[in-house]
Parts: sequence; C-alpha cells; structure tokens
Amino acid sequence: MKMTEENNDRRSEMTMDDVKNLVKKKDLFEEQIKAYYDVLEDQGVGVAGPLVDGDGFPRADVNLYQITTARHNISCLQNDHTAIMLEIEDALHRLHAREKAKHGNDETEEQAESMDHEVTLPSPFARVDAVTQASPACQAGLQVGDEIIEFGSVNTGNFQNLQNIASVVQHSEGKTLRVIVIRSGQRAQMSLTPQRWSGRGLLGCNIVPIHR
Repeated sequence: MKMTEENNDRRSEMTMDDVKNLVKKKDLFEEQIKAYYDVLEDQGVGVAGPLVDGDGFPRADVNLYQITTARHNISCLQNDHTAIMLEIEDALHRLHAREKAKHGNDETEEQAESMDHEVTLPSPFARVDAVTQASPACQAGLQVGDEIIEFGSVNTGNFQNLQNIASVVQHSEGKTLRVIVIRSGQRAQMSLTPQRWSGRGLLGCNIVPIHR
C-alpha cells in the first residue's frame, strides 16, 4: 500500500519535462522495434514465417538465432511500448487536470493538450476504404474511412507496407487481433478475428496505405 501511494505521489508531481522524457523513451522503443522488424524483413520471414522446412528440419537458408532473438525482443519491446503509452496518457491527464485547477487555461495546459493529442493519436499508416456487410471486419465494427494506427503487432512505428498487415492476418486466422483506428478525430479500439466467411479473404475489407 505504501509503495502504491508513493507511486501515485510521484505521478501527481510530474512536470511537462518528465512527460517529454517519457515520450523520448516511447520513440526509442519504436525505433528499436522497427530495427528488429527490418532484421526479420531482411531474413524474409516476418514475425510469423516458418523456421522449419517442409521436412520439419530447421531452415538452413536463414539465421535462426537472429530471427528468434528479433522476435523475442519485438514482443518484449511492444509490451514496454504499451506500458509507457499508458503511463504517458495517465501523466498527461494528471498534468492537464492539475494545471487547469491551478491556473486555468495557461501555456502549460495548452502544451499538455497538444502533447496529449500527439501521443494518444499517432499518425495513421493505413485507411479502410471498403467494408463488406456480414464480414469479420464489419462484425468487428470497422468502418469506411477509419484510419489505422495499430493492427495486431503492426503499428505506426514499424509499418513498412501492406504486406506487414497481410502477414499478420495470414498467421492469425481464428485469433483475435486488437485494431485501433482514428475515427472522426477520436481513438476507437476494436477486436477483429480473421476467419473464413461467405466472402473472399479473411477480413472482408480493403485497406490502403496512407502516404505522407
């Protein structure tokens, strides 16, 4: 109980500089994740490609140590990234509320609002431009115009091309994926399960990249 109270006190005393330092850590996590994704792309296996050949033996055409290390580190870093995003969001909300109570609409509050928007709504990397009725995508709640900022293990920090999403979908049939989009300027989260249905593919939607 005492430790929890001390943690709460530290969070309540956070300054804008503290938040900026957290954002720097978040950016570092994203850079590291992207670097490990680049390793997997160089090896041609992605995050879920098979590491054994058709006979069940370890593949000799790839660096198994590099691949397993990269996949493990991506998993760990994504957990760290999720945790720090929650910490940043909580810190910004606390800072915003504290400054508003103390000073009203001053410069610090405006900075908090601006950073809050920047951190919690990262730049989208893809957009949904078609959704078929009764499809897995439709049932999950995806809508035309949704701008994607996270699709399973793919996020703004590591997205390279649509093959990243295709790979995740291919290896996640029957498994629930977390999808986060920006809709009408607000963050929306849903659960999407790629699966066979009466239409084509496993999703029933069309996704296009956003070029910036």
